[in-house]
Amino acid sequence: MFNLSAYKARSVDHVITKALATFGCVCIEGPKWSGKTWTSVKHSRSQFYLGDPEGNFQNRTLAQLSPAAVLKGDTPRLLDEWQEVPSLWDAVRFAVDQAGAPGQFILTGSSTPKRKGILHSGAGRIVKLQMRTMSLFESGDSSGMVSLQDLFNHHCPAQMTGDVSLENLIYLTVRGGWPASIGRPRDSAADIPLAYINLLLDEDVFKIDDIRRNRRKLELLLRSLARNESSTASMTRLQTDVKEKDMEDISTDTIAEYLDLFSRMFLLANQPPFSPAMRSSVRLRQAEKRHLTDPSLACALLKATPEKLLADLNTFGFLFEALCERDLDIYVRTLGGTLYHYQDFNGREVDAIVELPDGQFAAFEIKLGAQQIDEAAKNLLDFSDQLEKAKAAKPVFLCVLCGMSSAAYQRQDNVFVVPITAMKP
Repeated sequence: MFNLSAYKARSVDHVITKALATFGCVCIEGPKWSGKTWTSVKHSRSQFYLGDPEGNFQNRTLAQLSPAAVLKGDTPRLLDEWQEVPSLWDAVRFAVDQAGAPGQFILTGSSTPKRKGILHSGAGRIVKLQMRTMSLFESGDSSGMVSLQDLFNHHCPAQMTGDVSLENLIYLTVRGGWPASIGRPRDSAADIPLAYINLLLDEDVFKIDDIRRNRRKLELLLRSLARNESSTASMTRLQTDVKEKDMEDISTDTIAEYLDLFSRMFLLANQPPFSPAMRSSVRLRQAEKRHLTDPSLACALLKATPEKLLADLNTFGFLFEALCERDLDIYVRTLGGTLYHYQDFNGREVDAIVELPDGQFAAFEIKLGAQQIDEAAKNLLDFSDQLEKAKAAKPVFLCVLCGMSSAAYQRQDNVFVVPITAMKP
């Protein structure tokens, strides 16, 4: 079913291998079409597909009638799209307890079913891993000459990383990181994300809990999220945006319900706010920075073609920021860390903070053009100075992540400059 000889390595591969050696079951969650099944097949020795339509979905019927029967097979055994039969979760948990050994099962899920008191948490037995669309390094569009891990070790030798064209950065953003899009003709770059949006609105939002919702309002909210990509827009702001742009009324309660729905479908990938431990009283804003799971979805919702974005670089700047933060999130998760953003009540903002499990962190500013590097470096240095004055831990390093730059190097003020097309975990 899957040609593993054509498999493109994913950043999460070694995380899965490590987790299978520790836990009885690994549950890989993420948006549809992000490559979860293919990756899981690579790490499994037998498979069971809940979404297989053969025999009028006989696999799903079998799983409903006898969950234990579908668990039999060589381990690790893959149960793909387990949420189609939520009772499988408890069956897997029980089987893991009985086996008493790691690496028994791999579950994949593209949505989270509502828990109605019947699902055990699985704590200690089942570990959840997030999987997003492909980063530029995974898709082969980043040379990987600069490693995030090496930056934490202050290792970034000055080197030419190759010319980057604005047109190609726009193409990569419109195409996104969908595995099925890689290698397709450039003029079909927007096909996959557009099809994803249509499938979500026409089918998936109903299938998740069998509730019919207002398709028009779901689409309007998605379009508002696209317009507010890479911002900290509140629910009230989203409500106002829908009214201003589309002359439609939508309540904040409905927005909250729909956002929860989108989150359960792994459509959202918001950046939480960073809050360094401080003995001072620096007041921090606590809003999340809003992101769709891939910047190509925002492009599809905005009908932002490469030609339109080339003529509107202000809009592309926000989408490029989303592209970079998608990749940073993938890279830091590979290292076991978390991606944040920083915003305080004095108006100071930092685009991205990456924090490792041991608490070490680094600060990134994201700029499309090389002419913006000086300004970005100054902002990072001011941020670091503020933390020092507040007697807080300082960043391990500061970095300007660029689009239109052909070199990676460390400035005299010690700020790194790295093109996004040269990054890897």
